[in-house]
Amino acid sequence: MAMPGNWSQPPPDSRDAPGSASAEELTRHNVERVSALEATEHSKATTGDRMADAVTGFCGSIGFVWVNVLLFAGWVVCNLALSRPRRFDPFPFSLLTLVLSVEAIFLSIFILMSQNRAARVSEKRSHLDLQLNLLSEQENTKMLLMLEQIGQAVGAEVSNIPDVRILQQPTKPEALSDLIDEAAAKAGEHRPRSEA
Repeated sequence: MAMPGNWSQPPPDSRDAPGSASAEELTRHNVERVSALEATEHSKATTGDRMADAVTGFCGSIGFVWVNVLLFAGWVVCNLALSRPRRFDPFPFSLLTLVLSVEAIFLSIFILMSQNRAARVSEKRSHLDLQLNLLSEQENTKMLLMLEQIGQAVGAEVSNIPDVRILQQPTKPEALSDLIDEAAAKAGEHRPRSEA
């Protein structure tokens, strides 16, 4: 199954000597192909996407927790230790509350931006996976037809196997999608009310 793009070329060893590539070489080549796809997708990210990913990455780390703990503890200690006229944010720390609210707003925006990008990439991966599965199914159907023709050519009795006849029919994704929706609807009807 050939795919467009330079990342889909077979490994050099397999081009030079068909069938000589080991499972390890094929696996390594597949990993390289997927890595190339990931790098291509990452290169499409805008500056805003990269900034959102960087901020989200740091904010999701233990380092961010410690920075916040130290800053807020320092803020509180300074305001309690200084004499009353020199306190810039006396108890109940209204300015600190404002700072935390603004920080939460900006963090939420960056996290949503990062999640939106991740959702787009995930949706593209799912679509690619579906396309590859459909191609694989079409190839398998064609192979079954070819095997049946080979079997008939050598005199083997293959026409009486009902499963083969069913598997030779092309899969209809639309029909499968409808079946999944029906099964999900039935499962929802039988779910106890406490879970709904």
